[in-house]
Amino acid sequence: MEKEEEKEKKKQFKEIDKDPTQIENLDQYLDMDIRAGMSPEAEKISQNPFLTRGMSDLPDKNEVNCSNYQQSCCKLSSYDWISQMDISIEYLEFPIAEVRFKNNHKDFYLIPEGLVLKVGDIVAVESSPGHDIGIVSMLGLSVKNQMKHKRAKIEDITKKIYRTAKASDIEKWVEIVKKEQKTMLDSRYIAWDLNLKMKVNDVEYQGDGTKAIFYYSAEDRVDFRELIKILAEQFKIRIEMRQIGVRQEAGRLGGIGTCGRELCCSSWLTNFQSVSTSAARTQQLSLNPQKLAGQCGKLKCCLNFEQSTYVELMKDFPQPNVHLKTKQGKGFFNKLDIFKRIVWYSYANDSSTIFAIPLDKVKEIIEMNNNGKYPETLEEFAIVNQKKVDEGISYSLDELKNIEDK
Repeated sequence: MEKEEEKEKKKQFKEIDKDPTQIENLDQYLDMDIRAGMSPEAEKISQNPFLTRGMSDLPDKNEVNCSNYQQSCCKLSSYDWISQMDISIEYLEFPIAEVRFKNNHKDFYLIPEGLVLKVGDIVAVESSPGHDIGIVSMLGLSVKNQMKHKRAKIEDITKKIYRTAKASDIEKWVEIVKKEQKTMLDSRYIAWDLNLKMKVNDVEYQGDGTKAIFYYSAEDRVDFRELIKILAEQFKIRIEMRQIGVRQEAGRLGGIGTCGRELCCSSWLTNFQSVSTSAARTQQLSLNPQKLAGQCGKLKCCLNFEQSTYVELMKDFPQPNVHLKTKQGKGFFNKLDIFKRIVWYSYANDSSTIFAIPLDKVKEIIEMNNNGKYPETLEEFAIVNQKKVDEGISYSLDELKNIEDK
């Protein structure tokens, strides 16, 4: 019976698609479930709390070297090209290892004598208090180069690796990591009950379960002393609060940008540089907050990527306050196309029509003006004449300041 009803509904919808005028009641459309089912791969990813630690699946307590650890799951993964070189093992040895934790949290640790490690080994490392559990992400001479890149000195590395993790360590670690999502949600409700203007974005448990780091974002300073007391009492752990910005928050949550690609901040970008509206002005972009803002609510980081190129190329263009003088009237600057090397001008007494003039012709007119000569019109130099298009809604300075970095 149910299958017959479904067939009848599909038949009705097909008839409606052919002739929409026969629709009298839209309620039948509102009852339709148009959501696509989740694929097995997507479901597996959503149920994997260790993905942020670089694992494609939960670790096996009987495996010291984690076969699920994959560089493709990691943010800031480093390819160990030195290990592929045909050089002596003695040269590759280095007494420090890089250990990965949640998200982009990585640190350097001393390797005790006699302990042989491989990339992907789950290890117990020194922490304060107790110990933490992490995954060895880099060894050998590559660590030395990485430390040089991060300006870390060997003498400043004091924490050490205790041992490779035992089965009991891994088992406890798995149980603790599974609690992170629930702990984060519970802490949000507690903060809301206390009327704190903050948002808990992520929770990272220490491997032994004695401590947790709560990452939060807030616009102003927050007095969370009462919150720490409640969290410590409810979860029976030591609490550490770390404030992050809205850009770091977007990087932790991840997502797809307007370009259709994964967010830069969640895939490869680590150093967040200040972005100002001057970058948008330089690139001749419409100052529309809805288009310029990313998922974090601030100006898109990609505005900085080509800024230096635009600044360099604009040195060849005349300043906007330079007017082109003709016998028909002055030509005022409107806009420019850097890569096509075209500048748009309009007459002072008629701004409704704009003229696209090649850069070399603009320079020719300016040189003529400097010599006291004036061409007849701008039209004789223009390659395109068109009516000026209304750029739409103008936004206030306050609206633009809301998306600009302070």
